[in-house]
Amino acid sequence: MGGTMAACLAHIGEEVTVVVRPEKLAAHRSRIEFKSTFGSWAAEVEWASSVLPTDILWLTVKATQLESALRLISDPSSVGAVVPLLNGIEHIELLRARFGADRVIPATIAGEMERVDAGRFVHPSPFLILNVSSRGRSLLEPAMEKLRGLGFMCNFMDDETTLLWSKLVMLGPMALSTTAFDNAVGQVLTNPETYRQFEGCVREACAAGIVEGAKLDTEGVLKTMSKAPPGMRSSMQKDVENGRPPELDAIGGAIVRAAKRHRLEAPFTEQLMSLVERRARASRP
Repeated sequence: MGGTMAACLAHIGEEVTVVVRPEKLAAHRSRIEFKSTFGSWAAEVEWASSVLPTDILWLTVKATQLESALRLISDPSSVGAVVPLLNGIEHIELLRARFGADRVIPATIAGEMERVDAGRFVHPSPFLILNVSSRGRSLLEPAMEKLRGLGFMCNFMDDETTLLWSKLVMLGPMALSTTAFDNAVGQVLTNPETYRQFEGCVREACAAGIVEGAKLDTEGVLKTMSKAPPGMRSSMQKDVENGRPPELDAIGGAIVRAAKRHRLEAPFTEQLMSLVERRARASRP
């Protein structure tokens, strides 16, 4: 995700510095390479091991890496605005406590993105959808318009609760089910048993989001997901395959906690989480 955004922002003429962990810095050269369904290119970027004063910080780490990533920011006041693209919903409160409510601009991105090597990134899915809170319109509209020219679907949304939950109700069930059953999304959707659990998770996520205040159409979500590229695989699935900790708490946990706040049950979500955790334990070195 971070490499995709860096490559695309640099390609449209933005001045980009990519922050990586200190031990990873030496492996990166000045150029970043990107291969996408939109096209392929290389762009010039700077690489750094800490966050320097910046106008906009695009925060693109995994939820499991957020706390350690924030330690790379020695002076939060040197960051003009923070645009977090993390999975889940609960990171917004944490970031606003650190940076101030006015400087955090909630956003989501949807698409399949992967790092194949140091400084080399691919985007195999036929879409990239970037949704951003309307509070960031004046700051981000010029870049968003240029990203649309690359092929992004970019939108500003007034309702931040709906913005965040609209992604979670699709990402959560897809990530949990593809990982639990170790199948691409097309296989999950065409097998009656795995689809039953996927659908149950969608309905639980939508019910939780609606009582949290999001405007969601459950049947519309199921219809949209039925059109997902059959070979699409989730980043959670790839994390488990490679022995990395999955974003289980940020994705599934957020759905379950929201449901419980309103005395709703989420058995399908909990069952999928249990299956993912079992696979994750088995894959750890």
